[in-house]
Amino acid sequence: MSLLQPAVQLQHTTEPSPSAQEEMQFWMDKVVAWGQADSPDTQRDTSLHLRRLSSYLQQLLTHINNVRSTTETMKRLPFLGQFLGRLCWNPLVTADDTSRGLLFQCLWGLYSEDPSDAVERKANQWIRKVLCQLSTEEDGAAAQKLMKHMGVPPKEYHLKVLRKMVAVLQENIGKSCSSLGNINQRCSCDNILATSEACVPLVSCPEAAPLIGALLQRPVTCVRAALSEDFLDALSSALSSQVLSLEDQAVVSLWYHSLSSLEEAVLSLLESVLSNTESTPQRMVQQLSQSLLPKACAQHCSIFLVVNDIFRSTLKQSEGNNCVNSLIQTFTRCFLRELKLLQPQKCVSLKAFFPQSPQSVLVPLLTLPSEMPLEAWRHHLNWLSSSLQRLTEEEEEGDGSSSTRGHQKVFEAWFLLVQCAHWVQVSVQLLGTSGLEDRGPLLWLLNFYHHPTNRGHLRDLQLVQAREAWDHLHALFSVSAHPPPVDHQQLLVTLLSPRPQRPSPSLIISLLVNFAVFSQQPLSSSSQILQTVVRRSGLVEEAACVLHSLELRLNAGSCLSSDANRVHLRIEALQNTLTHMQAA
Repeated sequence: MSLLQPAVQLQHTTEPSPSAQEEMQFWMDKVVAWGQADSPDTQRDTSLHLRRLSSYLQQLLTHINNVRSTTETMKRLPFLGQFLGRLCWNPLVTADDTSRGLLFQCLWGLYSEDPSDAVERKANQWIRKVLCQLSTEEDGAAAQKLMKHMGVPPKEYHLKVLRKMVAVLQENIGKSCSSLGNINQRCSCDNILATSEACVPLVSCPEAAPLIGALLQRPVTCVRAALSEDFLDALSSALSSQVLSLEDQAVVSLWYHSLSSLEEAVLSLLESVLSNTESTPQRMVQQLSQSLLPKACAQHCSIFLVVNDIFRSTLKQSEGNNCVNSLIQTFTRCFLRELKLLQPQKCVSLKAFFPQSPQSVLVPLLTLPSEMPLEAWRHHLNWLSSSLQRLTEEEEEGDGSSSTRGHQKVFEAWFLLVQCAHWVQVSVQLLGTSGLEDRGPLLWLLNFYHHPTNRGHLRDLQLVQAREAWDHLHALFSVSAHPPPVDHQQLLVTLLSPRPQRPSPSLIISLLVNFAVFSQQPLSSSSQILQTVVRRSGLVEEAACVLHSLELRLNAGSCLSSDANRVHLRIEALQNTLTHMQAA
């Protein structure tokens, strides 16, 4: 039996009025006589009655929408399923715009969001099959009939049916329960779930893209307006396998509705960035700028919280992976930029985005260096350093369960610092600019960034050795140091060898690069020191990465030196030096 043949039937217990019963019988006799419009006479009779049929379908639609449930509708009109099913099988009816639209609306009106009995479950199953067959069939019996009697190719017919169905459904989902004039009417939001379920087999059809986008972006005004999980899963699968193309805002809406789709997008981004060993900071910025995730996070706080939690977990497992730190920092910078582009009425509090971060340092860390005068940087950094130092000392003094909570607070403070590492970069720039008398706070901040945990109480020892590294660098890049003292270079190389009690090599390399860029020493001498130290330590690529990151930040307008042109020329020359070393 065809899917479009008689549907669910029940013995009716509530009799319709005699006139309504007679009219239903009249039209039922008509559609049985018409069959599938096989003969010229039936085609002519069908055409003559199309206008009256449309009026009757409109009456049925009103009746369906005014009855509380599909079961009750079927009790009152037990042959309604047969009637609609036979009409769906008649190509002359489905070819008429008005009749087809009303026919589809009747079917959707009979679809139950939460089927309460076997009748409604069976009706739902039948309706889905009818609509899917009408939308996707290319060579079935109906198409063959149409080719024979109307001379229309089957594929063209079904594409037209699909486009019309999409248009009708898209118009319907724009209606909300606020449009109901009668409190006894069924909520029109019931159609949302039904429509999304019917779209499952159509997710890869380009013609269905407008409907899919409208479903995803429809404002949630009612608890009944939920989207089918099967629909969301099918969209996520089609999107990841690149058989579905959606507009950017529709993709953002999909992430908002589907946690699994959002998680897959974040993990895919992490994999694509972190698996590329040759990725430069510039490429990472470009890749993240082209990603929709920062924009989605700015628009939806809930999306940001999920993405941030994935970054948090990745950071805990990365064991000091500089690429992970760089990715998180770059992502946060892109997110903050998108957040500023939003209209004020669409913005939410920063505390909502960072509920686990220490609130005392949240706004100061999220403030960009470019948002305050250059002369205020040092004071701002000193305050940040003392605040974070006080927080870590207070929280690490506890023991037992309080110690666990304290370490978690220290981690959240460090996580926020990683996200806002622009202030760490500024502190390194200041340390490499001149001989600071009060360099302790900046060195502590730098050391905390590279050594957030205090395993074995090594942080104090690592801080002492970070000071030693700064002293060696200051001696090497002193203007009067000609030629550079060899012993200081060797001591630096020794400090760069990774050992538990020593500072992170990344800390010393970042100091070295900033001294080479910002010192007043001749470029030739700075280049020679940089070459010697990174060659002996085997950290050429790390130094090149620090240089690229510094160039990006300075291009964004965060440069302390008034002689910006000289700084950029030195960066370019040092990059060429390291490039030659990598190629050798």
